Amino acid sequence: MSFITNLWETNRNLFFLIAVLIIVTPFIIFYLRKAKKEHPKGLVAAALSNMGERFGYYIMNAVLVLFICSKFGIADDTAGTMFAVFYFLIYVLSLPGGIIADRTQKYKTTIIWGLIVMALGYAMLAIPVFSDGGGFSWVLVFTMLALVLIACGNGLFKGNLQAIVGQLYDDFEAEAAKKGPEALAEAKSKRDSGFQIFYVFINIGGVIAPFVAPLIRSWYLKTQSLFYNADLPRLCHKYVQNTMEGNDMSNLQALAENVPAEQMGDFCANYLQVYNTGVHISFIASVAAMIISLLIFLAVKNHLPNPVRKEKASVQEYTAEERQSMAKEIKQRMYALYAVLGVAVFFWFSFHQNAQSLSIFARDFVDTSAIAPEILQCINPFFVIVLTPIVMWIFAALIRKGREMSTPRKIALGMFIAACAYIFLIVVAVVNNYPSGEEFKGLEESVKMAMKSSPMVLIITYFFLTVAELLISPLGLSFVSKIAPRHMVGICQGLWLSATAIGNLFISLGVTMLNKFPHQWMTWAVFAAFCLASMAVMLGMLKWLERITAQQQ
Repeated sequence: MSFITNLWETNRNLFFLIAVLIIVTPFIIFYLRKAKKEHPKGLVAAALSNMGERFGYYIMNAVLVLFICSKFGIADDTAGTMFAVFYFLIYVLSLPGGIIADRTQKYKTTIIWGLIVMALGYAMLAIPVFSDGGGFSWVLVFTMLALVLIACGNGLFKGNLQAIVGQLYDDFEAEAAKKGPEALAEAKSKRDSGFQIFYVFINIGGVIAPFVAPLIRSWYLKTQSLFYNADLPRLCHKYVQNTMEGNDMSNLQALAENVPAEQMGDFCANYLQVYNTGVHISFIASVAAMIISLLIFLAVKNHLPNPVRKEKASVQEYTAEERQSMAKEIKQRMYALYAVLGVAVFFWFSFHQNAQSLSIFARDFVDTSAIAPEILQCINPFFVIVLTPIVMWIFAALIRKGREMSTPRKIALGMFIAACAYIFLIVVAVVNNYPSGEEFKGLEESVKMAMKSSPMVLIITYFFLTVAELLISPLGLSFVSKIAPRHMVGICQGLWLSATAIGNLFISLGVTMLNKFPHQWMTWAVFAAFCLASMAVMLGMLKWLERITAQQQ
């Protein structure tokens, strides 16, 4: 029994990963069968290529803010700002990526170069380079350059692959139209669920990826006879930089256990190097994921459509006079797109706190003695995989009953559910009387442990956020593919991702609010208010958006 207990204690993260894989495997088989039976043939191929890229990305994404803090000893809000700028670039560069593909008419070549550039960026992150004293240095500049390369590659890849998926459904509907109105109506009803399946495959990589860095980091710490603790990097940096204050020294001694005071400097320097080297090693898996994604895409690219080829044929069907008469319709489409993009900005500002304030909340306010805080980010993609068939079944049932819910209405509902996540966190913060993050970190270690929440708090939060995400993100992509003018497919997908980028640019405010506001509930109240206000705006535009969307059916 003691052997089994010891095995569980030393490998619980690995066992948790195995359990997650066992649970999600039947769902993956379900999605594969459904995609093969009811959707265009190229959907699975495109989804698998995207899944590999997203797996590599989420390995880094799960640890990036905490890694910047642990590697450079930078304050939470500064690291959050760096991450926000990177996240902004990740999405906003999809707009020039779409323009490049639209103008060169080489969508697939653009996607291939995107994967190559991302692989180079991840390879740079995998190099364990350090500088004396941490903080701002050439190593930080080197790290930022690697992140810029990843963002540029993502801009070339992400929106253009989504444009190809949209083209799959354009072709799918065109073939169905030859069979009659009923076949066409059924084919059109598949687009939303098709983008949901595509979105699920993104999250298959996302549910596994958060385990990679923590498992490799813990393994590397063990090889050096060290142990994992979420608070030790911060305290070690403060000791090395001689900025200890309050209870920091007693907390460091308690966590470092039997390290003599005269050896504490050597312990801190060594711990930081070993801890962060383990994370660097994990980025090798991201490089491998990019290569696998590239190989998959090269293998299937000839079976995927090129949006430009269809556009050439479509453009030739219209005279100059006909093009001029369509200008008003195109403007209406774009106005509807911009309206939904405005709402999306506030959703992503709130949702992407999973890599910002919610990560800091997990590190500081949640008991992570049993599981690393980064691994808790697998909860969101896990729920995406598990809940998507339920959401698809509900919408299919509504369609069968003649009560189909429009995409704009689904987005409004998603904003309300996102608000529920933050209302729940408000209740938790009030009940536990949580102070600001800075005040909390200054408490005695024993006091903090007594106040920390169960991981169940984040599980419930991510449940609400995931349901909201399923109603907004994949359906937003579907909405864009429906109303985008045919000569602007890549650009419009880039605009959707640019709205995400604008929301991401401000996500670091979450960390600042969490650490600075005197009471934690105030932070969550800000996000709840944004979500509710966005829902109200969406409901106010609902009839107009539904009319514009209906015109494209």
